Amino acid sequence: MRRLATLSVFSSLFFVSPLYAEALKVEVLQNKLDHPWSMAFLPGDSGMLITQRGGQLLHWQQGKGLSDPITGVPRVWANGQGGLLDVVLAPDFASSRRVWLSYAEAGQDGKAGTVVGYGRLNDDLTRLEGFQVVFRQMPKLSTGNHFGGRLVFDGKGYLYIALGENNQRPTAQDLDKLQGKVVRLTEQGKIPDDNPFVNRQGARPEIWSYGIRNPQGMAMNPWSNALWLNEHGPRGGDEINIPEKGKNYGWPLATWGINYSGLAIPEAKGEIVAGTEQPVYYWKKSPAISGMAFYNADTFPQWKNKVFIGALKDQDIIMMSVNGNKVTEDGRILGDKKQRIRDVRVGPDGYLYVLTDESEGELWKVSPAG
Repeated sequence: MRRLATLSVFSSLFFVSPLYAEALKVEVLQNKLDHPWSMAFLPGDSGMLITQRGGQLLHWQQGKGLSDPITGVPRVWANGQGGLLDVVLAPDFASSRRVWLSYAEAGQDGKAGTVVGYGRLNDDLTRLEGFQVVFRQMPKLSTGNHFGGRLVFDGKGYLYIALGENNQRPTAQDLDKLQGKVVRLTEQGKIPDDNPFVNRQGARPEIWSYGIRNPQGMAMNPWSNALWLNEHGPRGGDEINIPEKGKNYGWPLATWGINYSGLAIPEAKGEIVAGTEQPVYYWKKSPAISGMAFYNADTFPQWKNKVFIGALKDQDIIMMSVNGNKVTEDGRILGDKKQRIRDVRVGPDGYLYVLTDESEGELWKVSPAG
């Protein structure tokens, strides 16, 4: 049975951000979401799938609102930052109807790790059938922190998985562990033969790149066809990186942040360390960045060549201009509409869609007001 939405369009707001000259229109399409984490657009006018961190996968459709939770979703470990995380459609969804999920899963000792798998979404959008796990972050080390979980298909036959270091800093440098890594699999969940550590003894063959702290946003740059990733620093040092084959992105040896206590990170050797890659961009004061979306639609030409990044702590959306592998911050665009931003996506219609990470979270449709 379909659960009625609170309102199909709950409200429309117009405002001008003090840091961004253009007036924006924000339509609240859905409220009363419980800590939503991610969304994926279904073909045509079928709406979208939305994950809630507590473990629910929902279907939302304009004019119909939210469904009851879709059944067949695996049990998740919903503690701290863990739970049901990302949702993406398989590139061949039209024929396979595969829906991929990432989520936190408990181990036997009470600790948890990130898991990825897929199931077939039935025709009436009520059940995931035959869910199977294809990847587990090992060992399981998290007590509730730094799961990562973003999933991206690159359009070339590969799936990338961003993994946090479970708040166990040194593991991001350990190639025999899957903490603090970007993993690369095939679209079927297999390990590609050309992954950088396939033939290295003592290294996990799934690893694509390493030295990552707590990745929260990941997307393909449509102009360079390169994978981009953003991650939380500690106290300061949020970063944007371009994770390339076999490269080390520094954490915790190189960081632009410090510990929450105000002291230096114990393992850190400086901001710039030989053998590690520097970020494309970093924030000395952390906005707690989250989902990211490149704008390559024709709907709003003024947004061309921009990337939009959510901010949890700063409760805003950061708009940045992209020029090759360089970015500059244009400003924060939400003005006084303050909620924690968890995910940002560009819809098939060219509008910006946003999820807010609140106990009564919302789904927004954002556009220039003109």
